[in-house]
Amino acid sequence: MSEPRRFTLAEARLLMPKVRRLTREAVDAVEQIQDRVAGLETVTPEVMTRAEQDMRGTVEAWAQQIEAMGATAKGLWLVDFDNGAGYFCWQHPEAELSHYHDYEAGFAGRTPIQ
Repeated sequence: MSEPRRFTLAEARLLMPKVRRLTREAVDAVEQIQDRVAGLETVTPEVMTRAEQDMRGTVEAWAQQIEAMGATAKGLWLVDFDNGAGYFCWQHPEAELSHYHDYEAGFAGRTPIQ
């Protein structure tokens, strides 16, 4: 198992345009699937199963793209950048990477970056 990538705040912020773009594209794709199902007169179990598979595939592909950059997809549209002492933390639709939490606190313990 390889050592996780460590980010300075500047390095993580440089990746944010790509993170936001990939996330926006994935969110849009999931919303299109939801809209397609909502527009049907009859939603069969087969249609729901297929829609759920499509949405899951979209989220998994998004997470893989985030992980390929060295960041971590911690939840739905939630990205963490390991800095060696904790994480710089971003969640869609936040405009900037502006929060931090240590390893133990998790998302609930996020604080603004000073």
